[in-house]
Amino acid sequence: MHSLVPIAAFVMVAVIVVVPRYLQSLERRKMAEALRAAIEKGQTLPPEMVNLLTAETRPQRPAPSPRRDLRRGVILLGVALGLVAMGLVIGQGEPDATYPMIGLAAIPGFIGLALIAISRIDRDRT
Repeated sequence: MHSLVPIAAFVMVAVIVVVPRYLQSLERRKMAEALRAAIEKGQTLPPEMVNLLTAETRPQRPAPSPRRDLRRGVILLGVALGLVAMGLVIGQGEPDATYPMIGLAAIPGFIGLALIAISRIDRDRT
């Protein structure tokens, strides 16, 4: 049972990354089929539609800023503290699970600390 926790964490990350991309590809495939059917029927595509199809579909990311880095860093520290708390709670029934969970929590924790440091450095530069 305790060996499923790390596996579930990796599966969750994979699902978070893969599912949106899969859904986006389904949407693009349906749009392409509809356009193909319209072209086969002899309909012309308006220039706006061509521009929409050739434009970048991902939303433009805002430029990095010290405030954004600080927010992300604080969120990651919160995730790390949550993982530590979960490790301590699980450790009550399964003592061998405490240290692996704390080790797992170190990853987002140190990334959060790095982002907070970057936000401080960038804020001092401007």
